[in-house]
Amino acid sequence: MNPILSHSGAQELDQKDPLRRFRDEFLMPQTDGITDVYFVGNSLGLQPRRIAEQLQTVLDRWHRSGVHGHFDGEPAWMNLPEIVSTAMAGIVGALPHEVVVMNTLTVNLHLMMATFYQPTAGRHKILIEEHAFPSDHQAVASHLQMRSQSPEQSMVIVKPAAGEATISAEHVIDTIRRHQDSLALILLPGVQYYTGQVFDMPRITAVARELNIPIGFDLAHAAGNIPLQLHDWDMDFACWCTYKYMNSGPGALGGCFIHERHATNQDLPRLAGWWGHERSTRFQMRPEFVPSVSAQGWQLSNPPILALAPIYASLQLFDEAEGIQSLRSKWRRMDGYFRELLAQQLGDRVRILTPNSPIECGCQLSLEVHHEGNSGRQTYERLSNCSVHTDWREPNVIRAAPVPLYNSFEDIWRFVDSLATCLDA
Repeated sequence: MNPILSHSGAQELDQKDPLRRFRDEFLMPQTDGITDVYFVGNSLGLQPRRIAEQLQTVLDRWHRSGVHGHFDGEPAWMNLPEIVSTAMAGIVGALPHEVVVMNTLTVNLHLMMATFYQPTAGRHKILIEEHAFPSDHQAVASHLQMRSQSPEQSMVIVKPAAGEATISAEHVIDTIRRHQDSLALILLPGVQYYTGQVFDMPRITAVARELNIPIGFDLAHAAGNIPLQLHDWDMDFACWCTYKYMNSGPGALGGCFIHERHATNQDLPRLAGWWGHERSTRFQMRPEFVPSVSAQGWQLSNPPILALAPIYASLQLFDEAEGIQSLRSKWRRMDGYFRELLAQQLGDRVRILTPNSPIECGCQLSLEVHHEGNSGRQTYERLSNCSVHTDWREPNVIRAAPVPLYNSFEDIWRFVDSLATCLDA
């Protein structure tokens, strides 16, 4: 056996990890005084310790200053939305004026579709993937219905080829080209939530731009996970949540990217609200709406400061860790170690659905159990009983997501050891 795949070998890798100090920045769940294995950052990231202090700062200013907290202190509440949005732009590879942190993911998808889905008699279809997250599917169907379109006739579904678990870029592009004359919008995931596959966003976007079809991406499982270059990739819009890899708390505010060719266009149709009004005249309280010349122009209501504070604190950690590229470098080491350990310890008893290519996978491995006498669901429940936290997705996947900011090589070793024990039970 390769000695590095032993328990002591995992501990040795952790000692050499330049990012190991960040684990102490998070509150780790424990059972009987022993730290649990937490591989569910793709569903809800762990709590950074500094968030409590940041929230208390807001509460203290509210106590001392009341409404004046909007303009006093550092940062003033009036400025916090733009400060957070600018920091977020660095995470997703966008220009500062192309990003706004607001609402939650599905709300932002609705706002983007209100702008970018403009059906005509000839072009009225929306392309999504077969196993899209249910909320995306439901949002798309509702927009079609509100625009007097039939989901059955106006929704184009792209699905894996026969016998395949994932969808190739070639298959997506072929589907787009076959329906190019009738497509009014393309909405795809950056990372597919079930399989963990990273879609070839720049390549697919280039085809959409060539055919003049608006395209947006749901980056719920991509933001804070994989390197993104949204501006350079030239997509029209993207939306994401911040409670997964961005560690900003359950139900946290989401992020939205609008390419500058649209963000600076004040004539685009949109659902409007007063906080999207240009800042210089916002408090003149005129009924006419003059949108900000940026992604901020899609805001509706004044931002919830208590919800922005955790994101502000979390983004500091990404900056201190020297960004996504640094985290990605650690993940590639973790991914190789994880796959090799699974192969050695479990062989063909577990199948990895997530592609092995470094450009097609993020922090998540989607595992199918193939072992007589053990269902995937039973195995997931046994892992939970051992204080090993993953999540289960129907019909047959255990999702395990070691996160570079706070997970360790020893966590991976403990997970595989526990999984082997559960399968042998």
